Amino acid sequence: MQHYQMYIDGEWCDAQDGATLDSINPATGEVWATAAVAGETEVNRAVAAADRALKQGPWAEMNATARGKLLRRLGDLIGENSQHLGDIETTDSGKLATETRAQTGYVADFYYYYAGLADKVQGATLPIDKPNMHVFTKRVPIGVVAAVVPWNAQMFLTATKLGPALAAGNTVVLKASEQAPAPMFEFAKLVEQAGFPPGVVNVITGFGEPCGRLLTSHPDVARIAFTGGPDTARHIVRNSAENFAVTSLELGGKSPILVFEDADIESAINGVIAGNFGATGQSCVAGSRVFIQSSIREDFLRQLVERARQIRIGDPLDEDTQVGPLATKAQLDHISESIKDAVAQGATLLYGGKPPEGFGKGWYFTPTILDCPDQRVRTVREEMFGPVLSALSFDTEEQAIALANDSRFGLGAGIFTNNIARALRVSDAIHSGIIWINTYRVVSPIAPFGGFKQSGSGRESGIDAMNDYTRTKTVWINTSSEPMANPFVMR
Repeated sequence: MQHYQMYIDGEWCDAQDGATLDSINPATGEVWATAAVAGETEVNRAVAAADRALKQGPWAEMNATARGKLLRRLGDLIGENSQHLGDIETTDSGKLATETRAQTGYVADFYYYYAGLADKVQGATLPIDKPNMHVFTKRVPIGVVAAVVPWNAQMFLTATKLGPALAAGNTVVLKASEQAPAPMFEFAKLVEQAGFPPGVVNVITGFGEPCGRLLTSHPDVARIAFTGGPDTARHIVRNSAENFAVTSLELGGKSPILVFEDADIESAINGVIAGNFGATGQSCVAGSRVFIQSSIREDFLRQLVERARQIRIGDPLDEDTQVGPLATKAQLDHISESIKDAVAQGATLLYGGKPPEGFGKGWYFTPTILDCPDQRVRTVREEMFGPVLSALSFDTEEQAIALANDSRFGLGAGIFTNNIARALRVSDAIHSGIIWINTYRVVSPIAPFGGFKQSGSGRESGIDAMNDYTRTKTVWINTSSEPMANPFVMR
């Protein structure tokens, strides 16, 4: 059985107290690996290593161009090892290998992007209102970064944090999810191979208590980048009161997809399928509230159900599989209960609603479509994080906007229409951080990613993310040849 150690200060180590966790393959329900679990000793050691690397040694003395070259080398290694990394992620989380391999390969582009930006971080010369003063600003690393990533898109979500953090000169303690942490330890091997100095990137895993709490409240942590759920985020915000760390939060959502009567139906159905059943629905931007204009509702749902029936459920390592297992048994149970509640609230089960037969102990669930009477239904209000689609209808554009905005979340939204004026009007009116028009679930290192409302704060990806990992330092230079004036003589 595979055993993963933590990567701290350039060394591989187990927990001082010997604590480990079991990692379960969702396709079989069996333990396939173990991982060392960080306690207080390991968290303190990792932060101390990051703080030391920030202030002294080769990383502290390295210029931005050299940092960029290391990031580019890391991107190369990720691309070269994308199949291996993808297969490990699939085994550990149940995500489809076709997706994990492709996504990991594309993740290399994020490191290339930030490698190119490393020496583009600039300050400014200020036209100051004081005589004989030359004043300029420069951007400096913010400090030790605590990067906390979930299991569901960990290579991608790690890149959106480590890319700008390292390009800007920071050091990082990466906390992998206790669910499916193996890919992060495989990633740490590439960090080491790329040549990053000890302490620059440290990779640990552990539970919220004590690992997560200690890391996010540590006095030497200056920046927290978290992706996960709102409940955990509330704890992190409270923890950050101890160190006043700058904090960004990406907290998932309950994204709406609006299908207007003039939409290209094939495109819209593909978008809905991608938004709900891609990644087995375990995506923070899952478009699990689907609003269909009443005039096309019946035919659209008929075609949608027909497509759902054709989805191939199976082993996530099989390239022909289209939907694999859920990552945890708890999630399987949660979805089952939520669907029962939805039906009791008046929803009509059009397809799915239960685990498929013939998969033994694997945590599989059939892609599910519910026709819901209103937004009070549980599956409409709550993030399912599984292959569950809740369909509703609307009559007018104004009604569609109101329904889309009737959520405490605001991460993504999809709009399907051939009326570009309508698309722009609706995209302006929807309270979400990402709007996809006639497409869905598309990302890029160039495009910012983040939400409104309880979907979080801050943005990842894009050029502006670099500034979020720096502080501005202002330098004043007295250019006069005269001595500095007596401070007690006012002129």
